[in-house]
Amino acid sequence: MTAIEQTSEQTTKSRRGLLIWLIVSQILAVASLLFWLLVAATSVMAFDSGQTPQAWAFVITVWSYPIFPIAMAIGAWIAYARRKNILSAILSGLTFVLPLLLFIFLWIFSLIGFIGSGLHSYSY
Repeated sequence: MTAIEQTSEQTTKSRRGLLIWLIVSQILAVASLLFWLLVAATSVMAFDSGQTPQAWAFVITVWSYPIFPIAMAIGAWIAYARRKNILSAILSGLTFVLPLLLFIFLWIFSLIGFIGSGLHSYSY
């Protein structure tokens, strides 16, 4: 086996894990878009009390969400094709940043609300 064949075989093995990560992360990104459909369908209820700037901001923010994971997925596959493995892995992982931040935000504010309501129920 020549040195070129050995290097090619090592590169293929090292990129196999990245390829699996790209595929799994893209499947999870598509799953997040399925949940987004439910949120997007109900986001128009923000206009129930009339057209306000806050309602428009909310609806535009919700409806613009798919741009982020789609752009990150395209960038990840382009980086993978150009053999920029680290960049590809990072871009693929960034598809989860917005849902993760939203989850943390909701969790913190629910905890604050739970603690706040618990304190008020015991006051005399």
